[in-house]
Amino acid sequence: MFYSLITDAYEKIEATTKRLEMTDYLVDLIKKTPKDAISKVVHLTVGELYPPFRGIELGVAEKLAIRAIAMATGQHEKAITEDYNKTGDLGTTTEKFLIKRTQVTLTRQRLTVERVYEVLDKIAHATGAGAQEIKIRLLTSLLNDAASSEAKYIVRMVTGKLRIGVADMTTLDALSIAYGGGKEFREEIERAYNLTSDLGYVAETVAAKGLDATKHFKITVGKPVRPMLAERLSSANEILDKLGGKGAAEYKYDGLRIQAHISPKTIQLFSRRIENITSQFPDVVKALRGAVTAKEAIIEGECVAVDPNTGEMMPFQMVSQRRGRKYEIEETAKEIPVTVFLFDTLYADGKDYTLRLYPERREELKKIIKPTEHVKISEQIITGTPEELDQYMEKAITDGCEGLMLKDIGPESFYTAGARGFKWIKFKREYKSEMADTVDLVVVGAFAGRGRRAGSYGALLMAAYDPDSDMFKTVCKLGSGFTDEDLANMPKMFAQYKITHKHARVDSRIEADMWFVPTVVMEVIGAELTLSPSHTCGLDAVRKGAGLAIRFPRFTGNWRKDKAPEDANTVKEIMEMYQSQLKKISMAPPKA
Repeated sequence: MFYSLITDAYEKIEATTKRLEMTDYLVDLIKKTPKDAISKVVHLTVGELYPPFRGIELGVAEKLAIRAIAMATGQHEKAITEDYNKTGDLGTTTEKFLIKRTQVTLTRQRLTVERVYEVLDKIAHATGAGAQEIKIRLLTSLLNDAASSEAKYIVRMVTGKLRIGVADMTTLDALSIAYGGGKEFREEIERAYNLTSDLGYVAETVAAKGLDATKHFKITVGKPVRPMLAERLSSANEILDKLGGKGAAEYKYDGLRIQAHISPKTIQLFSRRIENITSQFPDVVKALRGAVTAKEAIIEGECVAVDPNTGEMMPFQMVSQRRGRKYEIEETAKEIPVTVFLFDTLYADGKDYTLRLYPERREELKKIIKPTEHVKISEQIITGTPEELDQYMEKAITDGCEGLMLKDIGPESFYTAGARGFKWIKFKREYKSEMADTVDLVVVGAFAGRGRRAGSYGALLMAAYDPDSDMFKTVCKLGSGFTDEDLANMPKMFAQYKITHKHARVDSRIEADMWFVPTVVMEVIGAELTLSPSHTCGLDAVRKGAGLAIRFPRFTGNWRKDKAPEDANTVKEIMEMYQSQLKKISMAPPKA
């Protein structure tokens, strides 16, 4: 399969502002792809060689890529760097310089998907002494034979900035249309994906064996299950009504969610983004080995930083400092020790517990865990009264938690991998007339700074995620809460996500000065939620022509690197916060 078939599709996807067109282009690409190449094409299109849990990265720094571009084009590294500083996109710079080269170099070996993937794979696996030179030589070999547009995407790929914004859900839609004939087959394919977290493997299986093959996918130790997600409500009465009058109330710890896969030989830890974070938490691996009595298990919990002096739980920002570290890990583990609070069993010694009700999963957790200083089972009560739930909430807050997680204990309380619903409900601090809780939002655009902020961004355009439409819908312009360091760093930080037009998965009535591929998640607090004719979050839900907006939004300083854009607060959650706010206002005593 010629690599140009992929890059032609990428050009169309990148140029469109319509999500349906994006899906159509992707469907067309999948239909043109031979069965034996579909796994490679799917992985490349979402900007990876393997699923995230494999932990295999290309590892080509921009400086190394510039050296390879210089060798392939005959241009000086300085000239390439200067142009890159202007464009903010090394791929576009490469394309520009390759066009000049092709005017004098007429012979080249046409690239295939198989060759591009094979060379990228060798780059990813080059380690040890001389690895940098090997990576440069391999990348140069590809660029020597690449057409200018092909080179653009090769360079973006190796530097981790593909920029076309095709995500998992868009790919699942395209696979269901291409192989099933319509989106009605999406549920079967998505279930297979939720159990394996491997888009390429799912696509390869469906292409070779048909849609029925997805019914045989099983939970497997070593392949992370996409986590079950919760909705949010703000009052004890609402929550208990939603749960049929009774539920399990658990502490909601302010930590890092992990999924631990235990076997006799290894223990692997995966984040909620399905990244392998085992190497960053060697102390957790050791603690779990001493606490889990099952031979094989998949369990979920929350890693919480604990003050070694007082034993008190510390906020998420502390445990997040453990993420992404490659060096001095042992020292950091001593400085920021963590305790794992386990809350669910997905698999144990040959039994798939996602197919069992929550009370049974909880009982199995108690059977296979021997609590220790650093491994505990989450605090929980079973309750059916709002008064008891409110009291337990106060206790959770006093003990250093964010609030509570309420869980269904009824006949439908199965573990629904990858799904968000009212089987699990977040119960955080009560909403008053002002926002008393933070939200996680996605950066989709920016506005040029003026005056003191000239040369940086004056504000960011923030959006909530709508899983029903797989779109990001705007909810505020964020211009406060930034440090001077934030303001200085943001143009460079966001350059890798910058595109020339509104992304196809962004729904915005506001015209930003700059647009980004929805990627970065930030924590935001505000004064209150109001109706707005300018924003698209909850558009027409309350009043025709009006959406919801956060009034006086402020950045908390928390960059949510642990969250994918699809893990941000949803439009539905923002809507429920607004409705809860209205109830609070209506119940307030009249002013004298």
